[in-house]
Amino acid sequence: MSANGVVEAAPGERHGGDLGASLKDLVAGILDEARRQGASAAEVSAGDSTGVVVSVRKGDLETVEFTNDRGFGITVYLGARTGSASTTDAGSDAMRETVRAAINIAKFTEEDPCNGLADAELMARALPDLDLDHPWELDVHEATERALEAEAEALAHDSRIVNSEGANVATHRGFHVYGNSHGFLEVSSGTRHSTACSVIAEDAGGMQRDHWYTVSRVPEHLEDPVDVGREAGRRAVARLGRRPVATGSYPVLFAPPEAGGLIGNLLAAISGGVLYRNASYLVGALGRRAAAAGITLAEEPHRRQGLGSASHDGDGVATRAKAFIDDGVVANYILGSYSARRLGMTTTGNAGGVFNLDLKAEMRSPAALMRDMGTGLLVNGLIGQGVNLVTGDYSRGASGIWIENGEPQHPVDEITIAANLDDMLKGIVGCGDDIDRRGNIHTGSLLIREMTVAN
Repeated sequence: MSANGVVEAAPGERHGGDLGASLKDLVAGILDEARRQGASAAEVSAGDSTGVVVSVRKGDLETVEFTNDRGFGITVYLGARTGSASTTDAGSDAMRETVRAAINIAKFTEEDPCNGLADAELMARALPDLDLDHPWELDVHEATERALEAEAEALAHDSRIVNSEGANVATHRGFHVYGNSHGFLEVSSGTRHSTACSVIAEDAGGMQRDHWYTVSRVPEHLEDPVDVGREAGRRAVARLGRRPVATGSYPVLFAPPEAGGLIGNLLAAISGGVLYRNASYLVGALGRRAAAAGITLAEEPHRRQGLGSASHDGDGVATRAKAFIDDGVVANYILGSYSARRLGMTTTGNAGGVFNLDLKAEMRSPAALMRDMGTGLLVNGLIGQGVNLVTGDYSRGASGIWIENGEPQHPVDEITIAANLDDMLKGIVGCGDDIDRRGNIHTGSLLIREMTVAN
């Protein structure tokens, strides 16, 4: 530790086994410095990450990208005033200046009684082993070969695949430390690995692109590169032969990735930030229906090896399993400590968002859902941001497959689907068992009773 109390990392220490301990020492030093400069409280978030991304295109190595990033976010409190600053420099002089900058900002901000650390008794104390750190000793040659395998399989899938947007293999490892003036100071580490491929198919009607990817914290759990390429090729070819459809009201089946986005819209509408600003159609919705009966949205933050697992949220508050939607009814909002105070409530331990959210319902196969819908649209691509959380109005560009008599007929593209989000979620009439677990929201296909479909 330096004479001024700020710890400096030793040369080369960033790449050693003591990186987590080094970051903890740095954060502890920053908190001490904030106290010395007069902060009544402070919190620090620090991250250090390394990674490699190897990309190929049309059989050749295109790029090799190495990342090595470190950053510190510092928030100080002067009573009810707050200021924040950040730096990538771990030197003692830089840390002092960053703390000083945060304090100077705080001096000129308005007092807000909702500012401050989360309550001390809510801090995470018993931290479970979530098994999130699985480094992949992957050299550039091996990564290149895996990416080339994926691309070659995609290009060979069908003669109508005429070009490639490339394939890549990536590995990432990161350490994160959060500490605050309550004495909370914890380090976590985690890995994330992926393989992705994107290709272009063409017929007389024009060109279409699609992609596929696999992601996991554990390299052995990734799909084989050949399977990734084959799926990318299949999806691209399946978009060929598009035809128009008559404008009208039809059932709409959202494929899993697009269904995840729809659930994300619902989560956004019950998040603290929009609620205390009165900017959501679900303001005051606790205990009210927001989705169809039988739909439950619950998070499991302590799932081992989960992509969204965490023992504490961004405020240091212990995470816990809970439902946000229970049998279609809003059971909890998504709150950090600040938004909870603004609403006169208690934090749910969700500063930063949700953790491993599962949709739970009676589930059927996608084929059974298509039979149920009869004639309608299977959406497997969405464009644009056309969701208004204040009114619930939903209007987005889409592509997909037209369904008649429960059977796929032909692709459709450049259409618009529209409805009200509240009506859509309450109008869910079927959930698929084809669950996509590649992100933080886990859901299968979702069948919506009725939407407007227009060319």
